Amino acid sequence: MVTGIIGKKVGMSQLFAADGTVAPVTVLRAGPCVVAQVKTTAADGYEAVQLGLVEAKPSKENKPSAGHFKKAGVPATRVRRELKIKAGGEGEPAKPGDIVNASIFTEGERVDVIGTSRGKGFQGVVKRHHFAGGRATHGSMFHRAPGSIGASSFPSRVVKGMRMAGHMGADRVTVRNLRVLKVDADNNLLLLEGAVPGGPNAVVVIRKAVAAKVVKTPQVETKKKGRK
Repeated sequence: MVTGIIGKKVGMSQLFAADGTVAPVTVLRAGPCVVAQVKTTAADGYEAVQLGLVEAKPSKENKPSAGHFKKAGVPATRVRRELKIKAGGEGEPAKPGDIVNASIFTEGERVDVIGTSRGKGFQGVVKRHHFAGGRATHGSMFHRAPGSIGASSFPSRVVKGMRMAGHMGADRVTVRNLRVLKVDADNNLLLLEGAVPGGPNAVVVIRKAVAAKVVKTPQVETKKKGRK
């Protein structure tokens, strides 16, 4: 059984519950996806499926990629991701050509979202690592400088992992245990509570939570009446 899907981030909004409480939600266009390849333990050493996101604009592929999709009997897709499947999972085994949509999720369950964070370019240590910086007045020349990056005598080199200026953002980020507030299978939409990495139209992978968080229900304490 396929436990994940490829989607795109539409944006953020709000969702009002029946009791009047409001929750910030991220709207994701989840699927539809097609199974382009099924990997097995016997042939590949592990179990997984390769999903392709079906888009309105057809994808142009070279001959090897076109043959890959032709073998599966599915249309060529530009966005492809591989999702592992647990051995002995419940449900019918996936096969090439299967359609996967948002209906694999149910309202109230927990999911993990994997995406790429927003790129912020080359940044200094103050923005990238939250350094405090130096004084900004009275002739100071140490406003946003990184300071010392290592000793001169020993080890006479910059230690690996030193926090310095550099490229910021555009990293693979996994947000765990987001709650599914609403599933619109007809329009391939998912509404998740909270934020997910990336900007609008960013490609994300939504999968069932690997370590689902236990939801604690509030309990009303009753006061015991003492004897008078």
